[in-house]
Amino acid sequence: MLEMLKSFLLSSGFASIKFGQILMIIISVLFIYLAIYKKYEPYLLIPIAFGMLLVNLPLGNLMEKGGLLDLLYKGIEYGIYPPLIFLGVGASTDFSPLIANPKSLLLGAAAQIGIFVAFLGALLLGFNVLQAASVAIIGGADGPTAIHLTSLLSPELLGPIALAAYSYMALVPVIQPPIIRLLTTKKERQIKMKQLRPVSKMERILFPILVTVVVILFVPASAPLIGMLMFGNLIKESGVVPKLVETASNSLMYIVTILIGITVGAKADAVTFLDPKTLGILALGLIAFAFGTASGVLFGKLMSKLTKGEINPMIGAAGVSAVPMAARVVQKEGQKEDPSNFLLMHAMGPNVAGVIGSAITAGIFINLFS
Repeated sequence: MLEMLKSFLLSSGFASIKFGQILMIIISVLFIYLAIYKKYEPYLLIPIAFGMLLVNLPLGNLMEKGGLLDLLYKGIEYGIYPPLIFLGVGASTDFSPLIANPKSLLLGAAAQIGIFVAFLGALLLGFNVLQAASVAIIGGADGPTAIHLTSLLSPELLGPIALAAYSYMALVPVIQPPIIRLLTTKKERQIKMKQLRPVSKMERILFPILVTVVVILFVPASAPLIGMLMFGNLIKESGVVPKLVETASNSLMYIVTILIGITVGAKADAVTFLDPKTLGILALGLIAFAFGTASGVLFGKLMSKLTKGEINPMIGAAGVSAVPMAARVVQKEGQKEDPSNFLLMHAMGPNVAGVIGSAITAGIFINLFS
């Protein structure tokens, strides 16, 4: 009987668990805590954290060839999930703030500077051009775009890059506020912006069509992401296919979010996550995201000066493409200074511009390097 018990214990995970796995389990539990009790993007962070937990429990073999999560991860490897997420984003996002205030495009463009800073940094650290482009795109704070680009240029880095991109998306409420407060004054944060002009239905319908044609003609490699983003927005604005809109923006998007989150988290096994190269990617991604936020805010300050205080510079932080998380952060920061200040719709303009901008940047990298 004792021999059987001993044999059972030796075959269990308790006998083979290692320090690195214990550390990763602690990190995953911390992420779950942040998601549930601090409400830091729980729709993203809970699946990611639970995937981390599962993959670091020994002998589960979920990410081994033919394992459950390995099979689900094929949707990332084959580039299926990212365009579906973009479809859902398009179907659930109102582009009117961008149409009403085209200057928002400049803030979205300014926030992409972080991508190019990280690109140069990755080259200096010894990554090749393809790997540097894949690492740099983390600065756009757009998980689907990062996955799409990396699966084409550097599939060997797909796991750590996907993990970094989605982790920073989920941690937008933690990372952005200190940068915003550091770079703006109390007076600037209190600036109230004028109500946006009404946007006609015809404008809202023409916008996704024109953007699709112009962007894909200029940057053909952006077609999977831009095409699905604008298709989702077109069915939303058409007003004639509510069931398609409901499916794309709710059921489909939540299903794909679960699949991406839990499989991305499952790439954070102790061996991969604690590898110096992975830690370097995580560090570069954080630097890129911080630079993207900072450059958006600084450009917002410039626009505020040029318009004599008509623009609250905080909306520049929403130029990263973590939609709508970054816009919500701007709204919360504005209301901390003045509860009557409503910046959400103004911040959605740069936020949507950031989504388009990061997809275009990814397309440029693919056109240049693939």
